[in-house]
Amino acid sequence: MNKQLIAKLALLTLAAGASTAHADLVTSSFKVKIAITKTCAVTTAAPDIDLGGAAATATAVNMNGLTTFKVNCSKSTPFYIGLAPSAGNGGTANGTGAMASVANVATNTDKVPYTLYSDAAMSTVWGNTATTSSAGNGKSGSGLGMASANAVSFTAYAKATNIDFTPDNYIDTVTVNVNY
Repeated sequence: MNKQLIAKLALLTLAAGASTAHADLVTSSFKVKIAITKTCAVTTAAPDIDLGGAAATATAVNMNGLTTFKVNCSKSTPFYIGLAPSAGNGGTANGTGAMASVANVATNTDKVPYTLYSDAAMSTVWGNTATTSSAGNGKSGSGLGMASANAVSFTAYAKATNIDFTPDNYIDTVTVNVNY
C-alpha cells in the first residue's frame, strides 16, 4: 500500500504543479492625476468706512473709521493685499486718497483727503504697491483653503485730518487688490 499511496501522492503533486505552471500573470498600471491651480477671492465684501460728520473747521481733526474684509486663498498660497484709492479722485499707491462730492460734482470740485492704514494706531500706511511676491506697503497672508471657515480677516482704517471744505457729502472708492 505504501507504493500505491506514494504513486497517488506523486500524481497529485504532478497535477498541482501542472496547474500552477500554467497560471501566468501579466500586469500594467496607470496613474490618476489632477492639476489644482492656486486661487484667491475676497469672500466678504467690506462695508463702507464712514468717517462721520462734523462742522467745517480750519483746525486739524481726526475723523477716522474702519472696515473688515475676508480673503480666501487655496491652501499654502502666499498672497499680498494692496488698497487702491480711486485714481480719478487723486488716489495714490501710497495709501492716500480723496473723497469727491456725491451730488454736486459739477459745482463742488473740493476733494477731502484721507489716508488708509493697516493698524488701529494709524501709524502704518496701507497702500497699493503689493505684487505677487511682495507685500510692499500692503499686507500679506497665506491661504488656508477656500472654505468660508478658512477665510483670513483683515481690517483697514481710514483717517481724514482736514475738513475745511464746502459743506457736502463726499465719497471715494477703494479697490482691494489681492496679488497671488
